[in-house]
Amino acid sequence: MSATLPQSATVGVLPEETLRKVTIAAIAGTVIEWFDFAIYGFMAPTIATTFFAAGNRITNLLQTFAIFAIAFALRPFGGAFFGRMGDRIGRKRVLALTVGLMSAATAAMGLLPSYAQIGIAAPLLLTLARCIQGFSAGGEYAGAVTYVIEHAPQDQRSRYSSWMPAATFASFALAALLSYLMEALLPHADVLAWGWRIPFLAAAPMGLVAMYIRRRLDESPIFQRALADRQATGHPPLGQVLGGHGRTMFLLGAYISLTALSFYIFSTYMSTFLQVVVHIPGKQVFLTSVVALAFAAAMAPPLGRLCDRIGRRATMMLSAALLGLLAGPAYLLASHGGLENALLAQLLLAVGAVTANVVTAVLLSELFPTIVRYTASAITYNVSYAIFGGTAPLVATYLIAATGNKLAPAYYIAGIAVVALVAAWRMPETAGTSLDHAAGRTRN
Repeated sequence: MSATLPQSATVGVLPEETLRKVTIAAIAGTVIEWFDFAIYGFMAPTIATTFFAAGNRITNLLQTFAIFAIAFALRPFGGAFFGRMGDRIGRKRVLALTVGLMSAATAAMGLLPSYAQIGIAAPLLLTLARCIQGFSAGGEYAGAVTYVIEHAPQDQRSRYSSWMPAATFASFALAALLSYLMEALLPHADVLAWGWRIPFLAAAPMGLVAMYIRRRLDESPIFQRALADRQATGHPPLGQVLGGHGRTMFLLGAYISLTALSFYIFSTYMSTFLQVVVHIPGKQVFLTSVVALAFAAAMAPPLGRLCDRIGRRATMMLSAALLGLLAGPAYLLASHGGLENALLAQLLLAVGAVTANVVTAVLLSELFPTIVRYTASAITYNVSYAIFGGTAPLVATYLIAATGNKLAPAYYIAGIAVVALVAAWRMPETAGTSLDHAAGRTRN
């Protein structure tokens, strides 16, 4: 990321040094989480060749994306498990655990034998590693955002939390860059034979660094206050969390469906679309992806400031409008082929996707009280990502194969944008509200 963290002599009641340390620690794990998922998406055509029997290319690609989706099916369970743990024992200990599990599972994927070596056991082991990755990732993003926002000044929460989506897009840019370098520097035969393993193995040292940083953190002051109160009242059971905040979780999840879909259509599936459907060489596609993802990462902090200025509901509606209106032109451009069209198409999708991710990051914490914040936000976020994010490449691939229409993914995005717009209209305005008294509310 080219931008720098916000600086001031003092921010809120916490010193700038503390806020910087907290933000960097949260970013470290987020980069690992999304790098792990990104590299699988960028390497999907190679994984399809490596882990499945030789046959129809589209069938193997669908199987590869099905495993991608299976990992997301585990994320809600991981969100509930680690969310409950984070609300009980604290944010920082759980965040150190999740990043360790994620990086270990990703590194294990880089060591797996191919289908040619062990047959059907290869995709089965790949699925197992992805499930572990998905389960641990379920507790990562919502917890990291919660940790940052619980430290941030009340009127600058989106400014600080925007560094999380910035880190997300930056990690995808890093994954795209590594994929580009492999295609540029290695013969394609070497990429298929062993080169694809390098990015997966890189997760191990990255994870160790992130664990070290997170283990040295202090717990958030807001959680410490809530923990003291809970000692007298007890921790609410999961059923009470779902019952007391179910309506808010449903509306937030309806909006996050657009966040999840746009994120993976932009960051993961578009790369496959340009290679498999439009037939642009992989090296060129990865290069355009690096530029578009770096642009997305740079956009996030300014959009975070905008979100603090105009409010959450206005930002949600803006993101839905951008995605609904620009998805069609983006896919139309991409389908014409050419490096310039591919890049412009990705930039058009990036604008709406980043806006949605920025406002989602801050909403995860502002809509729920501290005592259930980690649990409620992790479940909501991961259910939506499991349904709409994890399946995005699979559904997009199927829609084009079934209809023969290259614009089918754009129609899918536009439809979900309408759902998100309705959900945004029903959501409360939470900008500037107190986290200590946050509670799920909806508009009447």
